[in-house]
Amino acid sequence: MINIIRIIFLILLISSFEIYSQISPGDLSKAHAKLEGLSNCTNCHQLGEKVEKSKCLNCHVELKNLINKGRGYHSSNEIKNKECWDCHSEHHGRNFKIIRFDKNNYDHIKTGYELKGKHKETDCEKCHTSKNISDSKLKKRKFTFLGLEQNCLSCHVDYHQKTLGSDCSSCHGFNSFKPAVNFDHTKSKFNLTGKHKDTECIKCHTKEKKNGKDFQTFKGINFSSCLSCHKDVHNGKFGNDCTKCHNTNSFHDINKSSFDHNKTIFPLLGKHIQVECSTCHKTNLTAKLKHQNCSDCHSDYHKTEFANHKNKGECSVCHTVEGFTPSLFTLEEHQKTKFPLTGKHLALPCSNCHLKNEIWTFDKQGNNCIDCHENIHKTELKEKYLINNNCALCHGVEGWNIVTFEHKLTGFALLGKHAAKNCIDCHVKQDYDGKKIVFESVDKKCEGCHKDIHIGQFSENGVTVCEKCHTFDNWKPEKFNHDKTRFNLSGAHSKLECNSCHKPAEKNGIIFINYKLADFKCAFCHTSY
Repeated sequence: MINIIRIIFLILLISSFEIYSQISPGDLSKAHAKLEGLSNCTNCHQLGEKVEKSKCLNCHVELKNLINKGRGYHSSNEIKNKECWDCHSEHHGRNFKIIRFDKNNYDHIKTGYELKGKHKETDCEKCHTSKNISDSKLKKRKFTFLGLEQNCLSCHVDYHQKTLGSDCSSCHGFNSFKPAVNFDHTKSKFNLTGKHKDTECIKCHTKEKKNGKDFQTFKGINFSSCLSCHKDVHNGKFGNDCTKCHNTNSFHDINKSSFDHNKTIFPLLGKHIQVECSTCHKTNLTAKLKHQNCSDCHSDYHKTEFANHKNKGECSVCHTVEGFTPSLFTLEEHQKTKFPLTGKHLALPCSNCHLKNEIWTFDKQGNNCIDCHENIHKTELKEKYLINNNCALCHGVEGWNIVTFEHKLTGFALLGKHAAKNCIDCHVKQDYDGKKIVFESVDKKCEGCHKDIHIGQFSENGVTVCEKCHTFDNWKPEKFNHDKTRFNLSGAHSKLECNSCHKPAEKNGIIFINYKLADFKCAFCHTSY
C-alpha cells in the first residue's frame, strides 16, 4: 500500500510540473525567484487577468507609502499612470535585470528633489547609503535608492547643534556651506549698518567647543548697547549712549546734531564744517586752540610773498572759509596793479600766468611778454625786428594772429596779390619736425615760393627773374614783348596763337611748354611744297 501511494504522489508531482511548465512563459528573475510555482501565481496575477498593480504594491510597501504621500519618482507625472509591468517585465529568466536604471543620465528632478550646486557633482552612492536611511527595513538592504528624506540634516551633521533650526537652506546655498549666501542680517534682531557691514563675522560670532565639537555662536549674543562689544575710550565722561555723538560709519564721524560747535568761541563755517575734528584737535578734544589768524592753523602757502603788504599776508583778504578758490582778488583789483589786463589776457585763468612749476607767484611775476611767452621765432627774427624780445612790436594783446608790421622794412614790399596773402602762406615751413614759422630763412626770390613751370628756360646765372614777364597782379605775361626776342613777330605771325609755335615738350619726365626754340628758319615750322 505504501508503495502505491508513493507511485501516485510521484505521478501527481510530475504532472503538476508539466502543467506549470506549460503555463509559465519563463523563469522569474532572482528578486522574485521565491514566487516560483503554481501556488504563488495569484500573488501577482489575477486569475485569467493581467498582473495587478495593487498586488505589486502589496509587496513593495515602501513604494506604496511614497505614492500615497505623492512623493518620489513613482509619483511623478511620467510614471503614476503606468502599470508596474510597463517598466518591470518578468519571466525572462533568472539573470534578467528587472530594474534598468541609467544613473548617469537620470533626471533627478523627477523624484521631486532637484539636484543643485554641489549635489550635481556628488556620486549617487555618497547620498544613497544606509547611514542616511532612517527606515530600519530599507536600512538593511545591500543598496537602494529609497529611504532618503529631503531635509539637509538627514545627510549632513548639524554644525549649529539645534540652535538655529533645521531649515539649512534659509542661510546656506547648494554650492558651499561657506559663505552663508542666503542669510540676510537685516532680518535678524541686529541690523548691520556702517562699519558693521565690513566687520568679519568671527569678531562678533566667536568660535568655541561645545559638546566636544567645534561650535560658532550665532544666538544669545548681547548687543543691548555699544559697550557690549566696544571699549569706552572716554571712560564714562560722556555717558553710556555712544550714539549721541557717534554712528556706525566711523568713531571719527561725530554726530553734529548732538555736538554744536557753533556754541563755542569758534563757529564752524564753510569748509571748516567738513574738517575732521582730529585735524585741529590733534590730542585733546577739549583743549583750547589758538585761532585768531588763519596762519594759526594754515601754513603760508605763498611763502611770505605778501608779508610786506599792508595786510601782513592775512589770508582773508583774498580767501574765504568757503574755499581757497575762487579768490576774492577780482578783475577790478587786478586793474589797479602794475599790469592791467587787456585783450586776450582778460579771458585767461589766473593759473596761466601765476602758476609755474606747480608754484604760485604773484609779486615776483614779471610784466614783460617774455616772462610768460616763449620767443618761438628765435634766430628767425633779427634784433631790429624784436628789440628786447618785445612781442608788442608786431603783436597785440587781442590775439597772436593780429599782426601790425610794415613789411617794406624788410626790403620786400608786398605788391599786387602778395598784399592779399596771409602771413602763413609764405612764412610757415613744413619739415620733419612739423610746421615752423620762418622769417630770416625765407627765400626772397620768386622760386623760393613759386614753382618754375618753365623748367629753367628763362634762368640767368641760376636765377629766374619772373618780373621780366609777369606782374604781382596775376600770372599773365603782361610785361612780355615778343619784339624784344630774337624773333620779331610781323605779318601773319602776329596773328598766330602762342601754342601754334610753342608746343609741349618733355624733360626728365616733366611736361612743359617749349619757349626757347632751337631754330627760327622757315623750314623748321613750315613744310615746303
